[in-house]
Amino acid sequence: MSTYRISELAERTRVPASTLRFYEDAGLLTPERTPSGYRIYDNSAVDRLAFITSAKAMGMTLDDIRDLLQAWQSGVCAEVRTRLTPLVDQRLADTEQRIAELTVFAQRLHMVRSGLAGPAPDGACGPDCGCTITDESADSVAIACSLGRDELGDRVRDWHDLLATATERRFAEADSLTVGVRYTFCTNPDVISALGKLVAAEQQCCSFYSFVLQTGASDTHLEVRAPREAQPLLDELFGIPA
Repeated sequence: MSTYRISELAERTRVPASTLRFYEDAGLLTPERTPSGYRIYDNSAVDRLAFITSAKAMGMTLDDIRDLLQAWQSGVCAEVRTRLTPLVDQRLADTEQRIAELTVFAQRLHMVRSGLAGPAPDGACGPDCGCTITDESADSVAIACSLGRDELGDRVRDWHDLLATATERRFAEADSLTVGVRYTFCTNPDVISALGKLVAAEQQCCSFYSFVLQTGASDTHLEVRAPREAQPLLDELFGIPA
């Protein structure tokens, strides 16, 4: 069996020695020690580091990786999958939600950039110079869809097909400015992925909608909200709960 000093393991795995020491402090990697105190690793450390690196690439936390390693050490892939699947589902839902949020932010920046393209006023900045945005302009979103007729028809069908798989649909609690609907689905990676993609796509063409996607162990919830004046569009695209 091959053994490695920490520098040799770092070279073999392309994981810096400083990171290997950090993994040791975090309880993810446990080397043997020579009588003189040098760290010694065997081939299992190479496989272990490959698994840790893979989990990090999926966005797993140290606590997640520590838990996954307990299953990985058992040598039973099915057990690893059982623990990994809900973690990936949650990362996927978080990522798709972040994409939707960044899409809205990008649209706001495009609005600011458009305002900066005009001539600058004489003197200091003013309310209409384009260098600042007010609360009103930040919250003001055109109630319109930028899709063409054919694209809109395809989008409506995509939403209706997906929403038909919901286990429950009801009105969300209304407030003075917005209305909404809330859907519940059985937690399923394909459904979560499809919801995230549609949410991100919808934010690009209809930024007046807001979405909250929450994933649990057994249920996934999607809440869609829109300004009160957009109620007809909300009803047409997302349906009216029975």
